[in-house]
Amino acid sequence: MKKDILIPEVNDVYIAAVNEFNDTYKTHDWNAYIINTKDVDLDIVLIIVRGYDQYKETSIMRHKLERLPAKSYAKIEFLQDDLLALNNEFKVSFFEGNSMFDKTYLFRENTINKKALQNIPLMGVKGVLVK
Repeated sequence: MKKDILIPEVNDVYIAAVNEFNDTYKTHDWNAYIINTKDVDLDIVLIIVRGYDQYKETSIMRHKLERLPAKSYAKIEFLQDDLLALNNEFKVSFFEGNSMFDKTYLFRENTINKKALQNIPLMGVKGVLVK
């Protein structure tokens, strides 16, 4: 029975960490975004975020987006500097049409840094991308 369950592969949905200037506090902050480069909307997007390493684990944060339109992105959360030294895991589930998709994205410890910057699709900025 288990072999009969089809689990569709997630394509064209990414998580990015972007270093942005915060006008309020006059600081450069890392923020996590979800990016949908598909030609279709994503419905009921659920994101579970946690940070961990061998000795520490953060609280689990949960986020929900009713809809993430095609060719768009949305901010998930601010990433404190202390979190960058941990593995940062983003479990993403969403509906595309009548199918449910699920994927885990992982920024390994210390990989969110200015040396790892690359072009981020749709956003027109540089950041760290996980596919």
